[in-house]
Amino acid sequence: HLDAAIREIMVLHYDEQRGITFDLDHTYFYYGVASGGLDQEFDFAGHGDYVFNFDLGKLAGRQGLFLKLRAEHRFGNDVNDVDGVLLPATILTSLPNPLQEDVYLTNVLFTQFLSEQFAVFAGKLDTLDGDLNAFAHARGKDQFSNVAFVVNPLAFRTVPYSTLGAGFVILDGAEPLFQFTVLNAVESTGTSGFEELFDEGVTLSAQLRLPTNFWDLPGHQLFAGTWSSRNYVSLGQDPRIILPDVPIDRQDGSWSLFWNCDQYLSLYSDVPTAGWGYFGRAGIADDQANPLAYFLSAGIGGNSPIYGREADRLGVGYYYAGTSDEIGPIVATVLGPIGDGQGVELFYNYQVTPWFHLTTDLQVLDSARENVDTALIAGLRGRVDF
Repeated sequence: HLDAAIREIMVLHYDEQRGITFDLDHTYFYYGVASGGLDQEFDFAGHGDYVFNFDLGKLAGRQGLFLKLRAEHRFGNDVNDVDGVLLPATILTSLPNPLQEDVYLTNVLFTQFLSEQFAVFAGKLDTLDGDLNAFAHARGKDQFSNVAFVVNPLAFRTVPYSTLGAGFVILDGAEPLFQFTVLNAVESTGTSGFEELFDEGVTLSAQLRLPTNFWDLPGHQLFAGTWSSRNYVSLGQDPRIILPDVPIDRQDGSWSLFWNCDQYLSLYSDVPTAGWGYFGRAGIADDQANPLAYFLSAGIGGNSPIYGREADRLGVGYYYAGTSDEIGPIVATVLGPIGDGQGVELFYNYQVTPWFHLTTDLQVLDSARENVDTALIAGLRGRVDF
């Protein structure tokens, strides 16, 4: 029924000249644990993502005003339930709610440009698009699947996935240079967010992303920080990390500081926007309230160097997640002995057609749960653009 409704909207309302554009896709996952983990099984899961952008200057005469709507849902059974790892191997199959298959509206965001370089925004927004990186981002669709290579998980404790917020952004051309956001401190995926607005505090987030030109090739250096005034009394339930909801010692507020970089090492002359390079992430967080105390990742990614296959994408990455010495023993009462987690992911994304991409994926994940054997995960991921 949802697909039929989406098709009707496309037929009746799509008109780029009048200010409406859309980006609709389904991503399908067939992943499994080949060895190790909690159990050896393969499962099918998927995610639907429906993004509509409205230029209200063209539609309503409000120059520089834009509206973004995102509806999304998940379905099926994913590998995250059986691999025994705290960071989801397929983040997209856990969003927006790992326990439900309902459609949720996770973005209702108004953006008003006051100049070509400055804009303000307000509304309901999801935060998975933050922590931008050219080679390790993309919401777990066409690049890496593991959440450790999509965003820095240190920020999960202070920044909800979908909630009300407002802020401003300074642009360098078409790219964000500096962004500051004020957010409601609690998750609002399944609600409008207004009833609980600031009931449990506020989250502040700042991000500076500087363009670089090392070796005459493009890159970026990103510096970011988050702070929340929320009182933390339990681990809670976050769709982006797999932890039991157990009580912790009461903590007033939490914070995180993190960095990432991307740097091209090669650009293909016949396809100016394609190339490959390296990426890295690092950060520290408040270990009194955050289950992760520090995080590191690095790897290589980009477009395939194979002639004629420049539209394909590939990558290999390694991450290390340091567990908090304060929170780890509390989690251990439920999950058993807890240490640090680490993992490797390799993928190749093959463009079968402009509207269908097929990805082969292999992950080797050493769980922070010391009584769980290292999991070897293999899978296929298919993305269909409508």
